[in-house]
Amino acid sequence: MRSFLTMLGIIIGVAAVILMMAIGQGAQDRVLAQINSLGSNLLMVLPGAAGQYVRGSGGSVNTMTLQDAQAVAGLPGVAYSAPIVRGSGLVTYQDQTWTTSIEGTTPEVVNISALQMAQGRFFGQSDVQSIAPVAVLGQTVYQNLYPPGTNPVGSQIRVHGITFRVIGLLQSLGASSGGQDRDDIIYIPVTTAQIRLLGVSNQSINAMQVQVRNKDEMDDVQAEITSLLRRRHRLAANQDNDFNIRNMAQIQSAAENVTSLLTIFLAGVAAISLIVGGIGVMNIMLVSVTERTREIGVRMAIGASKKDVLNQFLLEAVLLSLAGSFFGIVAGMAGARVFAFFVHWPAPVSLFSILLAVGFSIVIGVFFGYYPARRAAGLNPAEALSYE
Repeated sequence: MRSFLTMLGIIIGVAAVILMMAIGQGAQDRVLAQINSLGSNLLMVLPGAAGQYVRGSGGSVNTMTLQDAQAVAGLPGVAYSAPIVRGSGLVTYQDQTWTTSIEGTTPEVVNISALQMAQGRFFGQSDVQSIAPVAVLGQTVYQNLYPPGTNPVGSQIRVHGITFRVIGLLQSLGASSGGQDRDDIIYIPVTTAQIRLLGVSNQSINAMQVQVRNKDEMDDVQAEITSLLRRRHRLAANQDNDFNIRNMAQIQSAAENVTSLLTIFLAGVAAISLIVGGIGVMNIMLVSVTERTREIGVRMAIGASKKDVLNQFLLEAVLLSLAGSFFGIVAGMAGARVFAFFVHWPAPVSLFSILLAVGFSIVIGVFFGYYPARRAAGLNPAEALSYE
């Protein structure tokens, strides 16, 4: 029982290190998955200088237009360019209503964001040119408007009092991003959004998604887009950009750094419990040395050297730590599974975290077991034999 209680600190420490590193790794995987789901090799071009808002939020004028997106699409390093006009509105189907996000865009967004169709089709370039009142639904919108199992393709919905024909239903985009459900959306042609729905007269857009052909050319393409838009907006050399470009590769790198630091921090906090467990090992070993003084004296009297006694007690401390590590690994892996099941958050247990926890526990065992072992080895055989 005493040995088990001694190991308990090591068990909790090892389990905490494994669980915290699993949670940190899961956070990193989740954040990166959300960034990657927006599209690979992606640049986001937004109106207004960095840190400013466009008109409508008390800021600068939105000078980015649909023609800008078309011009950017012609750059050599650009694979696809999709303008975006965002809004929200009340959607009605028969007697059901739902408030959702509305995104006007072009067919290129399918390739940029890797959208997959569950039913029907996405709108084409002809729908954009003809300002067609057609819509593609996200899964959340579909589930809140239609009875289960209903095929929405061909049905009619009303958005802001305007009738749209549903031509497609998207597959689920997975987990929400930044607290926003990515399935709670309706896609319509960008021209339809500008002219019929939002009444945008100057063809301005809220954003532009640009997919670069080669990841190694991200910085070069970003510079080309900057130069092109400055010329199109007739900006003088001493004028700041009236737009800003966000490089998703840089955002991904920053997110990796932040989540890695988070993982290290969590593991460091958990490692404190390992140190506390090591103090418990040292305490019990000191008690053991006192209780076994006569045994030590007998061993040394029949020929055991100080090194033999030192190794014996040091080995006992390490074995306690290893036994605690084994149960800690089991507890940590079980804790990670339980966490992932109830929180719906990935918590992968890596071999590195297991080796790190076990290695650290062994170091703890040696470090905190050395002093009791050295104290046992330093006993005088005659005094040890006469100890009561």
